[in-house]
Amino acid sequence: MRVAADLVWPPHSAASGMRVDAPGRLDADDWSAIHFLDAPWCARCGLPFPYAIGDGAECPACIARPPKYAKARAAFVYDDASRQLVLEFKHGGRVESVAQFAAWMALSGREMLDGADAIIPVPLHRRRLAMRRFNQSALLSLAIARRTGLRFEPHALHRVKATPSQAGKSASGRRRNVAGVFRVPERAKPRIAGKTLVLVDDVFTTGATVEAAARTLERAGAVRVNVLTLARVVRPVNPLT
Repeated sequence: MRVAADLVWPPHSAASGMRVDAPGRLDADDWSAIHFLDAPWCARCGLPFPYAIGDGAECPACIARPPKYAKARAAFVYDDASRQLVLEFKHGGRVESVAQFAAWMALSGREMLDGADAIIPVPLHRRRLAMRRFNQSALLSLAIARRTGLRFEPHALHRVKATPSQAGKSASGRRRNVAGVFRVPERAKPRIAGKTLVLVDDVFTTGATVEAAARTLERAGAVRVNVLTLARVVRPVNPLT
């Protein structure tokens, strides 16, 4: 049936639209253009360094303003080569690549997944969830949980305020926009207290959203919150903005 379906609806790369041999695959040129992330990077936020500067080294932004999470990692750079791939997944409903995304994320976040107690997706507000029909962070979290055997906690964190999009806002504006938007339900607190958690989102831009979520989880008793995203923006960051 799959072969017949592929003949009628040939699979195409979500990045470029080129014909591929199976759903969720990338064209060879698309694959080679993606900038996958690995060490050396900031020990805290995962910002890539041009060269190794020593174990435990942190970027200037993390030194000036330590983030609320323990560490963050991402599978690849969010740039011109990967933007369409991410947007097709997030807004275009192209979910056939979730298993491949999870494999990349598990590789990038292997140090934080090892020993974690649970995986928690960054939630959408119910209005946005109704419009989008799915939470991309929850799909990624579930796929990673299935790969690793970690507990999937989709209801441990709620988004209680509908906020404007983060797009176009400064780092400080993003932090103000997500202040107080997350809550851990009382019934979920026993599953959070004393645990090491991996918080999953699609794109890390300034880190404002995952910091707000991590802060909420720590206030609910989590002992450590790490962040794992599919992609991250890589650009010089002014820690004072």
